[in-house]
This record gives sequence, C-alpha cells and structure tokens, in this order.
Amino acid sequence: MSRLVLTVIGEDRAGLVASLADVVSAHDGNWEHSQMTELAGQFAGVVVVSVPAEKADALVAALRELDGLMDVAAHPGTEAPQEDAPRQLRIDLLGTDRPGIVREVSGVLHRHELSIEEMTTGSRDAPMAGGRLFEAHIVVRVGAEADPSVLRADLEQLAAELMVDLTVDEE
Repeated sequence: MSRLVLTVIGEDRAGLVASLADVVSAHDGNWEHSQMTELAGQFAGVVVVSVPAEKADALVAALRELDGLMDVAAHPGTEAPQEDAPRQLRIDLLGTDRPGIVREVSGVLHRHELSIEEMTTGSRDAPMAGGRLFEAHIVVRVGAEADPSVLRADLEQLAAELMVDLTVDEE
C-alpha cells in the first residue's frame, strides 16, 4: 500500500468532501485521517489516504480532474510507525489576540525539540472586555529524553510575558 497526503482547498460549498471521497474510493483508497475546515470562505484540508501501490498514479491523475471544483495536491507519505504510542502533551492557551503568539509558542516548542502533532487556533470577540481573544489547542509529541517539567516552566514564563492563560496536560 502507498500512503498519500492530500492537501485540498476550494471555494466552500456543498459536495466537496463527497467528490474527493468518490475519487479516493474509485481507486480502492482508504481515507485514514483528515482535518478540514472553512477558513475565510475557502474549504481547506489535509487528508491521509492509503491506496494499493499499483493504483496510486491513477488516483493522483484522477485528483487532477477535480480542478475547477477544488485544488488537490498529492504528496508521498510514509508508512505508519510501528512504535509504542509516544507521550503527548496538550497545551491550551487563551488570551488577548495580538500578532506573534503562534511564533512565540512554537519557538519554545522548537527549542525543546518537540514536534507538533496537532494545532488548532482561532480568534473570537471578547464578550465582556471588548477586543478579540486568541485561543490555541496544541498537541505535541514528547520524546523520552524531554523533560516536561522544564517545558511547562518555559511555557508558563511565556504565558506570563504574553499575559495569557495557559494549561499543559499530559495525555
């Protein structure tokens, strides 16, 4: 089996996922994992599919036929690792929106050589205080050599500097 990572974007409208799923299924593909959302009027997503190796090229060619409905790019994936489930930390952040929050948080994670598994961010109106709130939910993979207490201390120091609420939980 071949694994492909598909990136998808198109003007948000009904039927986009169904059209993509039809093409994957027509090539005996298996939809393994996806994250999709509407962003600024565009429907965007990332999908991991597995497909029999002999049908991978035909699937990629068929995905090109979706042009006009959505743009789909296929990238080669790797086989799923057969290791024990890694330790993960979940980081939740909420505070007044301002430029640079993602850069600051990702910088701390990078200094600790941690890999982001998932990240969801957004902003919304602050109902009582006015202005905008920024929130982030991040899951990071923590290697055996990492010290979560040192990471937690660095993130708490950053939270104090940014004046945001932050929680870090081991999953």
